[in-house]
Amino acid sequence: MPMIQIDDQLISTEVFSEEFVCNLGACKGECCVAGDAGAPITIEESKIIDHEFDKFKSYLSEKGLKSIEAQGKYVLDGDGELETPLNDGAECSYTVFDNSGNAMCGIELAWKDGKTTFRKPISCHLYPIRTTQYETFEAVNYERWNICSDACTLGKELKVPVYKFTKDALIRKYGEAWYAELEKAKVELEKLEQSDGKTK
Repeated sequence: MPMIQIDDQLISTEVFSEEFVCNLGACKGECCVAGDAGAPITIEESKIIDHEFDKFKSYLSEKGLKSIEAQGKYVLDGDGELETPLNDGAECSYTVFDNSGNAMCGIELAWKDGKTTFRKPISCHLYPIRTTQYETFEAVNYERWNICSDACTLGKELKVPVYKFTKDALIRKYGEAWYAELEKAKVELEKLEQSDGKTK
């Protein structure tokens, strides 16, 4: 898979070529429920959760609060990495459901109401982009998940590439200047593809 580099990040060009827009009405927020692990969180985020917990606690479900009381605000996975706890091996303990059965992040609901400065784990905010830290670089990849097929369909209909859908999250993680470089890379890649097309 072709990659581009910005600073210490190697970015898959699929963030340009693939299209994606969350379709909550179709998927019901299944990404908060599916899978066998919680959302990855950083050490810095774990400290923020400790500090801000009382600010979004009232937005969480009784089931979620009981899970957090029993397991902790975050847990270690098999690789020793931090992640959010789950309710009985199902949805993230920070998940709440609306009257239509849509799964939503209780932390983000509190953020929208101005109760906390923490929006939600950056791993959730970035999705469908996944990042992996290696010794000398960080990989930034587009992740395919069958439960997001409706988001891929909507993305194609609206013609929204992944890097634009995740713009706010990418700026949150890497900054405005980094995102500007990503946009420049997209333009340069298009020029190169057009040039290659003319020579064939």
